[in-house]
Amino acid sequence: MTAYERCRVLLRFADLIEQHNDEIAALESWDGGKPLEQSAGAEVPMAARCMRYYAGWADKIHGMVVPADGPHHVQVLREPIGVAGQIIPWNFPLLMFAWKVGPALACGNAVVLKTAEQTPLSALYVASLLHEAGLPEGVLNVVPGFGPTAGAALCSHMGVDKLAFTGSTGTGKIILELAARSNLKPVTLELGGKSPFIVMDDADVDQAVELAHRAIFFNQGQCCCAGSRTFVHESVYDEFVEKSKARAQRRVVGDPFKKGVEQGPQIDGQQFKKILGYVKSGVDSGATLVTGGDRLGSRGFYVQPTVFADVEDEMKIAKEEIFGPIQSILKFRDVGEVVRRANPTQYGLAAGVFTGSLDTANAVARALRVGTVWVNCYDVFDAAIPFGGYKMSGVGREKGPYSLGNYLQTKAVVAPLRDPAWL
Repeated sequence: MTAYERCRVLLRFADLIEQHNDEIAALESWDGGKPLEQSAGAEVPMAARCMRYYAGWADKIHGMVVPADGPHHVQVLREPIGVAGQIIPWNFPLLMFAWKVGPALACGNAVVLKTAEQTPLSALYVASLLHEAGLPEGVLNVVPGFGPTAGAALCSHMGVDKLAFTGSTGTGKIILELAARSNLKPVTLELGGKSPFIVMDDADVDQAVELAHRAIFFNQGQCCCAGSRTFVHESVYDEFVEKSKARAQRRVVGDPFKKGVEQGPQIDGQQFKKILGYVKSGVDSGATLVTGGDRLGSRGFYVQPTVFADVEDEMKIAKEEIFGPIQSILKFRDVGEVVRRANPTQYGLAAGVFTGSLDTANAVARALRVGTVWVNCYDVFDAAIPFGGYKMSGVGREKGPYSLGNYLQTKAVVAPLRDPAWL
């Protein structure tokens, strides 16, 4: 297809996503347990926006002619990488579909996409819409399956030219190993996090409490960039803890299809048990359980919004990715201390800084070794903003023009120039 035809297919696809917003949102909430209001009001519209963004890039991917030291004509071409293998997670299946499929198709590639075994429905449904939009058969192939079987086969296949994965750091290591053992296919990874959310002494405490609450409890805490280490200045610490307790106790947990529900069930029983295990670890290690800490009700995988105070850096709940609705609040004295404590972690995905000082915000943002820093906000996403991590939070970036390079090869074409006879 021409680049313009690819553009038109992606634009039609975005229109179809919007037209079927309610069905897609229902599938997301049915599969994953997230509140329907969040699926319908945020995730589906963001997926459509992402597709439009990459539709706009489809006919703007081009090479260049470069000067050479000698009589040669040199072209640099940007070509599709080939077959892209993509593996998406269960926490934001539709949005991760868009983040990966959008740039891959804009660049002219074919895609084999494996869904998470917990949440295959939305990807299957929107894939049918993409074919309705005009995508030729065989260009996008959605394969539901388990990691050790379908995922491993995809990563090891010699016919796959590139891999993109979003999920746990442990699985990311396995994917890198399988890619290296096969055909050295390039890999981009968006992995785990233990993101610091830093509240300075000059912050508006009420706003910071609400922002920190959303940063950790959004999507049942099942978010790779969740603000899971809440660092609070000692001068406002006690006030912050009390207000965080009150906010957590007001959080509406229940049936994700009911209006006004903020938090649905965890994804499955395995994750449910893991989260409650971290609660026990926090209590056993000496952290103060301020509120929550148990299952909610007797049916389903619902976890009470949980807040821990007096958390120390060496505690398990402050070091490991919980992926659940547990807020860990740590106390600090000054900027230098909090930066020194925020950085020594295997992760480096995101961070938040809440302060009234532009100088403090700029200094801390530069000092933190993470891929995204939100200042006086959190979880602000846009199709044009790159996303990815430092250290063991991943390799490469998604979204924006940065994602295009993941799906392109660079080729140099060199030819001699001959002096025309008439010169």
